[in-house]
Order: sequence, then structure tokens, then C-alpha cells
Amino acid sequence: QVQLVESGGGLVQAGGSLRLSCAASGRTFTTYHMGWFRQAPGKEREFVAAHSWIRSTTYYADSAKGRFTISRDGAKNTVYLQMNSLKPEDTAVYYCAATPRRFTIVTGEYEYWGQGTQVTVSS
Repeated sequence: QVQLVESGGGLVQAGGSLRLSCAASGRTFTTYHMGWFRQAPGKEREFVAAHSWIRSTTYYADSAKGRFTISRDGAKNTVYLQMNSLKPEDTAVYYCAATPRRFTIVTGEYEYWGQGTQVTVSS
């Protein structure tokens, strides 16, 4: 079992930056693939970024490329999402997720989820 706790959300002006953190506890998550997803009001949860423990492979949604960076600190059991040049359309609840199976961007293939952290970008 893996428990995930996100933090770092908040209110920021357009063009600003935030760094989200996802602290994992329970079983070691060294061999878990990690993902960040977001859900805006009235919309489905969507993929943002993923990090594989295999060669530290990363993958980003088109909306995140060039602005967001996912990284992992194994010693701290923590995954980060650095978000720069934020836009109002980035406003959403951001969720961290983990899976021990395969590297994926599909929401339903992640087994463990955090409770989410709100990110609000004002124009």
C-alpha cells in the first residue's frame, strides 16, 4: 500500500510559478511510476506529467511541455511538479498518482491517488 499526500498548491497570478510536492509513504515507491493529473470544475481528470523509475523517463501532456517539470527525490520519497509560466487555464485540483505496473498516462491505470491540491491562477 502506498499513501500519497500532495502539497504546494495555492493562488498565483498568471505568469507565476508553483512547485507541487507529493510525499509517498508506506511501501517504497522506488519502483513505482508516478504521475500528476489535474481536474478542473466540470471537466474530466486529465494527464499532466509522468515519471518512470526506469531510466527516469518523463512524459508530458502537450499543455505542460516547456512549462512544467516532473522530478523525483528517492531519498525523500517525494515527487515534484515545477510549474512555470502559469496560465488561468491551469486552474484545477492537481493529483499525484502511483502505479507499480507500467509507465502510463492513462488515469485508470494508476492504483494509488493523493487527495489533491488546489491550484488557482488569476488573470
